[in-house]
Amino acid sequence: MSYLRTAWYMAGWSNELGPNDQGSAGFTREICGRRIFFYRLQNGTPCAILDRCPHRFAPLSLGTREGDMLVCPYHGLGFGPDGKCTRNPFSDRIPAAATIPTFAVEERHGIVWLWGGEPDAADPALIPDFSFVPDAPGWRTITGYTLMEANYEYGTDNLLDLSHIEFVHKGSFAGQGVIFAGEHSVQQDGDTLHSNWWMPGIAPPSVAQGVFPPDAVVDHWLEMRWNAPASMRLNIGVCPHGAPREAGFELPQAHILTPANEHQTHYFWSSSRPNETDNVQLDEILRAMFRQAFDEEDKPLIEAAYANIKANLQAGGDFWAEKPLSLGIDQGGTRARRLLEKLIAQEGAGENQTATHKTA
Repeated sequence: MSYLRTAWYMAGWSNELGPNDQGSAGFTREICGRRIFFYRLQNGTPCAILDRCPHRFAPLSLGTREGDMLVCPYHGLGFGPDGKCTRNPFSDRIPAAATIPTFAVEERHGIVWLWGGEPDAADPALIPDFSFVPDAPGWRTITGYTLMEANYEYGTDNLLDLSHIEFVHKGSFAGQGVIFAGEHSVQQDGDTLHSNWWMPGIAPPSVAQGVFPPDAVVDHWLEMRWNAPASMRLNIGVCPHGAPREAGFELPQAHILTPANEHQTHYFWSSSRPNETDNVQLDEILRAMFRQAFDEEDKPLIEAAYANIKANLQAGGDFWAEKPLSLGIDQGGTRARRLLEKLIAQEGAGENQTATHKTA
């Protein structure tokens, strides 16, 4: 499977890296088929290195730290954050092949990002904006993670087609029919897609219960922003009918999908709210609700649908060969797939052109 390389992949939440000291455990995560160890240097800088010693392939994550040096647990080879071997306990000579691939990594807005291509080409300006995630005075965010047994693009299909909430999320925050009273649109701004629902003049949806009286008339919106390969921000908003949006409220969510490999996906999510930062009880209520929505409602259905065609994909087929039916409201996922294919193809064409020039 081909992955987009000139893009940032979410590797994890910042708190998974641990504190800024050599005792920080860090974490290992498979991303695009490679097991990568993420950890902090003593100065707090995040690092990423292939979690495999070149000697007998032991995971460095199982080893120890001596300052910023990673020590292999098998035979004690030491490696710096640049991936170069700095210590061989059996000789003064460092083997020529004792180098491990490293990766460009950035930490921003409480998220650890991994660049998909060559480290020298990493462009931090391409990191999507998730500035709402970090806690702030009067602002609280809860975060979560689940491993999904399906290809990441099938998760994108689900998130860019929010009409499914009427059927999939009956046990959590079903729309009570509001989707059918709304209008759906998909717009493209450069390489960014927006898949939006606008539902004016309706009764308060479940997200607004307790904020507006039951007999109120409100305007409701669900706006999803997609950036390749699969980083999405959802804005959920409600305001009095006909009033400016500022007269109501908006709750932003992060839905970020990172391919572990062709058939598994890391699903990171967050939900933010303006409220007390120390309301532990409310946090747990919301966390339980989102776990139900994502782990018990979305995830099983996506996995079951993917399982229906997985054998065909493993036999060399693809999504389009399955001839998926179009309902119109699913065009967000369709356009994201096409745009991602285009971006990957452009990368391949650029590499081929470079190779031709070098050969000539």
